Amino acid sequence: MVLKSREKMLLLFVVIAIAIWAFDRFYYTPQSRRLLALKAEVEAADLKLKESALFTEGVEAAEAEVSRLEQELKRLNERMLRGEEFRTFLKHFGRDSNRLRMKMISLTSQEEKISLPEGKRVTLPFQYKKVSIQMVLHSTFPGLRTYLKGIEELPFLVTVDHLQVERMGERMPLLKVTMGLSVYVIS
Repeated sequence: MVLKSREKMLLLFVVIAIAIWAFDRFYYTPQSRRLLALKAEVEAADLKLKESALFTEGVEAAEAEVSRLEQELKRLNERMLRGEEFRTFLKHFGRDSNRLRMKMISLTSQEEKISLPEGKRVTLPFQYKKVSIQMVLHSTFPGLRTYLKGIEELPFLVTVDHLQVERMGERMPLLKVTMGLSVYVIS
């Protein structure tokens, strides 16, 4: 059986088509599926890498904040007086009252024990008390401003709970100041 040139040509095209089909079926399609799977794995790995980079940045930021807070606590502990807070507060007022033209009218103090919330029993390394001070004094405005700035620089925690300033008269340069302070005493 002799094949004609047309049949040879047709047979050649069939063999080429079968070769292309076999190449596509057995090599190209599995490789493209594998390539898609590898791309998906790369995307997942990139996502995990970005998440870990964000986590690392968060950890570094948290470590920096903890370090800053530890330094601040160390600095505050160096400034803190133990048990001498109220005496130092009174010395501060006595020292500044003449210089700032301040006149004490009344001073009352009351000690409060700070209680922990019910149900939580925490042992603190130190106990502290809150001493509430009510002061009435006569002062000029610049003197009051300087005195309050000096309170901020005391080596312990003093909070101004309330402050009321009244003008005493039209011609008097002094103001009537009613002030509530809290001094935290470590025992």
